Amino acid sequence: MHRGKAYLVGAGPGDPGLLTLRGRDVLGLADVVVYDALIPARVLGYAPSAAERIYVGKRAAAHALPQEDINRLLVEQALAGRTVVRLKGGDPFVFGRGGEEALALAEAGIEFEIVPGVTAAIAAAAYAGIPVTHREMASAVGLVTGHEADDKPGSALDWGALARWKGTLVFYMGAANLAVISRNLEAHGAAGDTPAAVIHWGTTPRQKVVAAALRDLPAAAAEAGVRPPAVILVGEVARLRGRLTWYERRPLFGRRIVVTRARAQASDLAASLEALGAEVVEAPAIRIEPASDPRPLRDAARRAAGFDWIVFTSVNGVDAYFDALAAEGLDARALAGRRIAAIGPATAARLMGRGIRADLQPDPFTGAAVAKALAARGRLAGVRILLPRADIAPKELADALAAQGAAVCEVAAYRTAPEAGGAEAVREGLAGGTIDWLTFTSSSTVKNLLGAVGAQAVRGSRVRVASIGPTTSAALREAGLEPHVEAGEHTIPGLVAAIVRCEAT
Repeated sequence: MHRGKAYLVGAGPGDPGLLTLRGRDVLGLADVVVYDALIPARVLGYAPSAAERIYVGKRAAAHALPQEDINRLLVEQALAGRTVVRLKGGDPFVFGRGGEEALALAEAGIEFEIVPGVTAAIAAAAYAGIPVTHREMASAVGLVTGHEADDKPGSALDWGALARWKGTLVFYMGAANLAVISRNLEAHGAAGDTPAAVIHWGTTPRQKVVAAALRDLPAAAAEAGVRPPAVILVGEVARLRGRLTWYERRPLFGRRIVVTRARAQASDLAASLEALGAEVVEAPAIRIEPASDPRPLRDAARRAAGFDWIVFTSVNGVDAYFDALAAEGLDARALAGRRIAAIGPATAARLMGRGIRADLQPDPFTGAAVAKALAARGRLAGVRILLPRADIAPKELADALAAQGAAVCEVAAYRTAPEAGGAEAVREGLAGGTIDWLTFTSSSTVKNLLGAVGAQAVRGSRVRVASIGPTTSAALREAGLEPHVEAGEHTIPGLVAAIVRCEAT
């Protein structure tokens, strides 16, 4: 029987951007992903949608599976011929028990690969503005388990050696034992005024840093409500925290923002928000599917020469039209002599990727503005215009063009279907007051999300609503919701900029 292969992959400490390129590539090969607690949803999203996902996380006293059973699971999955990705927080070989799992695989004769990850000691400290080494303060770093904190017979920790350490100490998984760690270090000779810090949810928008002298840190952390997951840092480098803070200064730090775009298109908006410090909750309200009947689009693609203008209103329309061209045995050459309009920079960029430079990019991106821009190029009476769009696209553009005498051919290039993914998390967040923003990028995202969670749930919460443009805002108002912000430029960057401006006021 063919044996599969196992990959032990470090996912990093929490920020999805800290996953390594190799880790991302390996996830794309997975038949099954065996993953721990605290793995970001966006990291899991790099695995194929068909891959089985098995949760084996361990949090405090709540273990989904004992370690021996996890080892057995990895072996069984690989022996069944599957490609197994064992996805672990941080680095698999730094307090991740990856060594035990690798030994189990080796003893079973399973081929395996280790994909290191960014470990919490380094990353959380960096995001807190604390370098773990500094030429004048610390030339060594000690990584210590915080689980075994008691100074008891048989302890693996040499508290005398730790108290004399001439560098930086980082304790993993020690939040519950912070008082014991502080007491033991002082009892064995460490100065009580040694700078120290505890970093809760490091590298994520929920990051909280408490810095204090070693003797005062337990009380300060308790007052701040610090709980696991957290790392504890002890050493002179902690003095630099006040001067090197950077992560918490991002304009959207700590804000939880819901992205309702289709899952395949959410990454650019999510990445932009995360780069500004936000925590993104992906709750796709729609999914993009092929048109129910592909024949009208294929016919329009085959008859490309019969149109004077082709107006693309979205990247989805571009992709669907070129797929139809390919299905007819054609390519971009079929558009020779046709004039092309692109609504929005993303659509224009997608056309450029197909080798087509748009002749017209109307601004603003509204139906009336597009019709006006086309009319400025010449009388529209009798002009043949193709609109490959969504099945539920608003009629404003087609009506505005027809009113000027154009012969409009509107075909469904794709359809938008309701998607309920993430609706429950949104409902809970609205009820608990833990969501700061809802973002909407189309009228269909408005209709479908509100259909899933209820407009009243939004009206009755403290959440703010961001709209990408007039059509989306009109859909919100029809549901009884007034957007707090509307993008000045009706693009993803414009939407993000509007939220940032609102947060700054």
